[in-house]
Amino acid sequence: MLHLNKIHHIAIICSDYRLSLDFYTRILGLKVLAEHYREARMSYKTDLALGEDYVIELFSFPSPPQRVTNPEAAGLRHLAFEVDDIAQTVRELDALGVSHEELRTDENTGKRFLFFHDPDGLPIEVYEK
Repeated sequence: MLHLNKIHHIAIICSDYRLSLDFYTRILGLKVLAEHYREARMSYKTDLALGEDYVIELFSFPSPPQRVTNPEAAGLRHLAFEVDDIAQTVRELDALGVSHEELRTDENTGKRFLFFHDPDGLPIEVYEK
């Protein structure tokens, strides 16, 4: 068995770097720790943090293939973020013009949650603390 400490980061490849960077910073509120343009790859690599924790590497590459849209396809299904007040989060998403599903309740935990999507269709879940 490996002795892992925590998830270090999640890497996301986006099709429109500026649009995705705006989404992850302005909509989700992540902050840029470092942004690098890699000339040889004609791509950006940007490190994003939630609070003080480094959580996402946002990449751009020329002409990446589209994401599989079937939510039950093999691979990463969604990103989930915990929120203190999900009703407030719904109001914030609405004020920002972000389309989202209706609130649901997890039948196992009794906690409320909902989904919305990043600019490339990656499902984002917000889950009540």
